[in-house]
Order: sequence, then C-alpha cells, then structure tokens
Amino acid sequence: MNDKPSGLTLNRTTVLLLVLTLAVIWFVPLGWRHLLPSDEGRYAEMAREMFVTGDWITPRYNGYKYFEKPPLQTWANALSFAWFGIGEWQARLYTALTGFAGVLLIGYTGARVFNAATGLFAALVLASAPYWYLMGHFNTLDMGLSFWMELTLCALLLAQRAGLAAQEQRLWMWLVWASMALAVLSKGLVGLILPGAVLVLYTLVARDWAIWKRLYLVSGLIVFFAIVSPWFVIVQDRNPEFFNFFFIVQQFRRYLTPEQNRPGAIYYFVPVLIVGFLPWLSVTVQSVRHALRVPRQANGFSPVAMLFVWTVFIFLFFSASHSKLLSYTLPIAPAIALVIGMYLPLVTREQFHRHLTGYALFLVAGAFGAVFLGHFGDSRNPNALYVEFRAWVFAALAVGFAFTLAAIWLNRRRRNAESGMRNGLPAGSPAGATAFAAGIFSAATAFGFGWVLLATIAGTGHDTFGRLSSGAPLASAVKAALAKLPADTPFYSVGVLDHTLPFYAGHTTVMVEYPDELAFGVSVEPQKWVPTIPQWVERWKTDRYALALMSPDRYQAFAAQHLPMTVVARDSRRVIVEKPEAGPDGGAQPDTTPAASQPQPQP
Repeated sequence: MNDKPSGLTLNRTTVLLLVLTLAVIWFVPLGWRHLLPSDEGRYAEMAREMFVTGDWITPRYNGYKYFEKPPLQTWANALSFAWFGIGEWQARLYTALTGFAGVLLIGYTGARVFNAATGLFAALVLASAPYWYLMGHFNTLDMGLSFWMELTLCALLLAQRAGLAAQEQRLWMWLVWASMALAVLSKGLVGLILPGAVLVLYTLVARDWAIWKRLYLVSGLIVFFAIVSPWFVIVQDRNPEFFNFFFIVQQFRRYLTPEQNRPGAIYYFVPVLIVGFLPWLSVTVQSVRHALRVPRQANGFSPVAMLFVWTVFIFLFFSASHSKLLSYTLPIAPAIALVIGMYLPLVTREQFHRHLTGYALFLVAGAFGAVFLGHFGDSRNPNALYVEFRAWVFAALAVGFAFTLAAIWLNRRRRNAESGMRNGLPAGSPAGATAFAAGIFSAATAFGFGWVLLATIAGTGHDTFGRLSSGAPLASAVKAALAKLPADTPFYSVGVLDHTLPFYAGHTTVMVEYPDELAFGVSVEPQKWVPTIPQWVERWKTDRYALALMSPDRYQAFAAQHLPMTVVARDSRRVIVEKPEAGPDGGAQPDTTPAASQPQPQP
C-alpha cells in the first residue's frame, strides 16, 4: 500500500512552491488581529509571566498559580517571546507552527502509507478545512494537542507498514510514545487515554492481535516517562496542592461532571464537523464507502480501520462529556482528511463539476445572507461594527467565488477521468488513483486555496470585534499611568477578570470579590486577593497609589458613592481608574502597601 506510482505529473518544485505559497498565507496574518478573550489572552499572559519572572515550573495566570493545564504551550510561547519579543503574532506562533506541520505530516503519511496522490489530497483537504485552518490561527491549546495526537496516529500508521525493517519500526514506535508524552504535556491525560483506548478498540474491531507484538511496550514506556515525568515530579515537589487539583479536579471531574458549565447536546459536535469540513462535505459519504473497500496490509494491519476507530471513538468520547467546546474534536480532523484524500483522486470530471457548481451557488447565497449582518448590533457590539465586518465577509466570499470559478475552468480542461484506465490501470489501484490525480489536482488546488483565502479574509475582518473585546486600545494609557507610579503599585480587578488587558498592559491585577477561574490560585494564596467590595473600598481609600479595572456599571455605582477615582481609560466594556493624589486640603495619604498587592513583573 506504500507504492509510489509514477503517473503523477507534479514534480518536487511544484509541490515546494505550493507549500511555500501556503506558508505565506498561513503565517503572515498572525499579527493582523488582536488577541481574543478568553483563551488567547489567557495563554499569552501566562507565557508573558513565565518569561518575565523566569519561573518555568509553576504556571501562573494574572499572578496566581494556575494548574488547569500542563505547561508545554506556555513554554513554547514564552520561548517565542524570548526570541522574537512580546506580541500578538509571537503568541500565536506555536499554534500556527503545529497546525502547518500537521498539514505536512498528513501529506507525508498519506504518501507513505497509501500513495503519493492520497498524500497530496489529504494535505490539501486538511489545509483548506476551516476547522483546522482557523484553529491553527488562535492561541488555544487544542491545536498543539491535536498535532501531537496526529503525530501519534501517523507514526503508528508508518510503524505498522508491512515489510518495514525492525530498526525502522522501533524508531517509529518510539516516536509514537514520545508524541503521546508531548500530548500529555499539552493538555493532560487525554493525550494518553485516547490513543490507548483507540488501540484497544482497534484490536477488537479488526481482530488484529499481532499489533501488540510490534508496539515496543517496554522501551516505549521508558521513552514516554522520560519525557513526561520530570515536570510533574518537580511541580508537585514545589506545590503540594498540585496533584489533587490537576488530576482529580481538572482531569476527571471536568469530564464527568457539569461543574465547568460548558454543556452541549449529544449532537453538539455534528454541526462543528459539518462547518469544519464544509468545502469537502459533498464527497464525504463517497470517501467513507471507498475507504471501507481498501484491503488490509500483508501483515494484517488495517490503517483504514485504525482511522475509523480513531475518528468515531474520539468523537463519541467528547460527545458524551459534560464539558464541551468547539475545538475538542479537532484531533479527528487529520484522520478525516486522510479518508477524503484517498477518494478525491478518483472523482470524475463530471462529479467534480457538480461539486464546484454547488459551492459556487452556495457562496452566492452566502453573499445574500451577509446583507443581513448590517441589521445586527447592541450596546456591547454596536451596529457600526457589524457593518464594517460585513465588508470583510463580502470580500471573503468574492475571493472564494473567484477561485471556485477558476477551479471550474481548470476542471473543464481535464481529460475525461476514465482515460486514466486506458493503460489498464484499475480505478481503485494506487497507479489508477495517481493517473486520475494528475487531472483533478489543479482544479482541487484552486478550490482549496480559495477556501484558505476566504477563511483568512473573514478571520482578519473579525478583528472589527476583536479590537474592542481585547481592550488593546486602552493599554497605552494604562502603561503611561503605571510608568509614573512605583513598581509595586496595586492594580485591582474589581468584580471581573479581564483575559486580555493584563497582557497588553504588561501588568497583572489583584482580584477583588470575584475570583472567576482563578479560584484555585486564590485559595492557595489568599493574601493576593481582596474577598469583598467593602474591604477593597477601604484599601482603595488608604492606598497612596493604585489603579483599578471595573465594569462601566460598577464605576457608575462607585462614582455615585463619591469614591475618589480618576478615569485613565475606558470603553463600552471596561473602565480603568487611578487613585487621585491627595489635594492640599486632604492631607497626605499614608504610605502603606496593602496585603493584597504584590510586585508586578515588568517586561
């Protein structure tokens, strides 16, 4: 199944140019958008604090211990800040690199396990799937986790090829164990539990017991624990409270109970995948049918069965969870892309014409629907923002439509797909697939790149809303105010946790009354927060220097109580105030430092 047929007309230079073009589109826009709450701001701020404090063991968020997730991405982001400076594109670099590497990896795996055509089309499908592409441009943990889990799956498929030398097989399997360890360091036990469960289920479904003899369990476990253990041992030694919170609360209770308040119906992820693979939706059923006809390898291993078990189990696992987010099923995207990539080379000219025509009409309908964006708006997001975003949506749909028309034109230039069998090549064989691929690839590439550009333009345009939600426009005023004050000046966050402003302001905040997701950190370091509003008011009155972040409604309430405040900056969602200096009639303020304050790390 790893034949490399010669019928594919694409040479290495063409493939390299396509990869470079994709890289430019993929990486250049990383800094064109502000960081969004909550994930992007949170993980950027955690990395900033790690970088400026030099503590690479105990993750902190807003100055408080934060053990919800392991530190691999925080390490990577902190290194990005160390090498390239603190900024938005640097905060997204690791996520973008893992997403882009995932495209290349699925292409390599498809070519080696199946054939060159499958590899090329699988990479194209994954790159142009909005699910994978968009998640590769947001600073969240799920893309990093998905890449390491993809590497686990792909290395397993590559290790189980028939006729592989024992030394090469062992190296691929060691890579499987290493990638599982890095998946655990990315987001926890799911990096081990999910691949392990998939392997057991595959064995039962495919009745392939021999695979257990080729897993290198003993040496593999040594590799796994050598990578995964050091941080867990050191962080537990420094923080005795770590084990219970990380493993019991975050790993088990998070999945088994609804306490995270992220509910969703059992079919929650169905529309996620429909939208996530929208460009290739019309060929998914045919792709499944074709994949089910692919035979096992000579050694009894069935890569297709592994792909299906991987996809179905992980989908059902997260569907059954009490905690659901859109990105949770992202690890199944590479497997889906590989299944679609196996079938796409066999699509006839007439079939692909219908596919492209349908999507051209869909994009036109989308443009009509986008007209209604101009009618939305509320106090948090005024109508003017929707009108501005609508222009970006129109531009995105227009580019997607233009590339779809180009794909239709290229598809018409194809020779009839059946001509691929004139030399006696069976349609389902690797050589037959390659012959068909040469004709369809140019049209499919134009169509795929159209969707990549569509997602890029629409995603960039979303900064219309992101600029406001990030609070970045307020940061310069906050920095200017802080620059005039002592380094230990307390910056209070009154009744709210802003997930982006600490990053942009380069300063952590002291939580007041409402700990939000920092409840654990507050519980182990209670001296770093103010439990009630009345207590904060008293501290505010006695502070010589202080800043505070609050909602506009709360500001109005304090202003009505004549609490001394000077507005530093404000927008429709937040107000930042400063403690005014005492007037000549008010006497000098006492020079005291409140117990809730702590030295703030500065870049």
